[in-house]
This record gives sequence, structure tokens and C-alpha cells, in this order.
Amino acid sequence: MRNPTYSPAPRRSYGFARPGPAVTGATDFLRGNATMASLMPTVKRLAALQKDCAQALPAMFEHCDILQFEAGQLVLAIPNAALAAKLKQQLPKLQGELERKGWQIAGIKLKVQVTKSIAPIVHTRALVLPEKAMSALEELSTALPASKQNDQLIAALRRLVRHHRDAKD
Repeated sequence: MRNPTYSPAPRRSYGFARPGPAVTGATDFLRGNATMASLMPTVKRLAALQKDCAQALPAMFEHCDILQFEAGQLVLAIPNAALAAKLKQQLPKLQGELERKGWQIAGIKLKVQVTKSIAPIVHTRALVLPEKAMSALEELSTALPASKQNDQLIAALRRLVRHHRDAKD
């Protein structure tokens, strides 16, 4: 078996990377820079608090984020007013769960933070009707008696057949 040979890509330096292995993640970046390293305790604390909040209210906290946590005041970012209203009813439960886990929470404030949301791309399978089905639908559209009750059905069947045949071309 032959070992592949390759040459590693040159490392980029932006003035704050130290020599050694390339930075692979946000925490490595924060640890690698003396100025940014002072943020690590805060980042870890807020990440742990976010995790505990999500465990306390998993269904509601999916779209929420922690904005701030200082002097016992927890400020949460909520994407819309409807979710804020629902979460407001659950604040005593959330506060109790967080206090049970050791967080000293004096109060919780909610801030609606409307952001531009990008709709997730949903990949759907295209329905492909076999030619036998297309022929049967076309035959049905011509076999139905022309009446006021059947007019819309006949038109819909013809549009369906035309749409699927145009899609194949």
C-alpha cells in the first residue's frame, strides 16, 4: 500500500495567531489570543446557562438566546411577541429550575428581538406520475359528463395532466 503524499496548505496569519497548530474553533481562537482569552469565563458561563435554560423549557427555549446575565438579572432575547407571551407564563418554572441548579436569579426580563429570518430550504421530492396514470387521468377528464358540478374537476384534471407532461419536456 502506498502512502499518499501531499503538502499542507500555507497557514494564514492575521496578526493574532500564535505559532503551532491551526486554530480550529471559536474556543481555540479565544484561548489563543491574550485579549480574547479574558472572555472565556463569560462565554463558558453563558453557554452553561443557555444549556440549563434549554433543559428547563426545551420546547420554548429552542429559539431563545441569553442576552445578558449580571447581578442576578437574566435578560433573554425572544424572536417574537407570541413566544414572549407564552414564555412569560413559564418564567416562575424557569427561575425555579435555574435556582435548583445553582444559578442565583433575582429576575428575568424578556426582550423581543425581531431578526430577519431566512426560511430553511426544504428539499422535497418531486412527484412523478407514470405515463399509465397520466393516460388514466386524461381519459377520466374526457369520460366525465360535462355538467356544472364536474366543470371544475375536469379543468383540474386537465391542468394536472398538462403540468406533469410539461414538466417532463
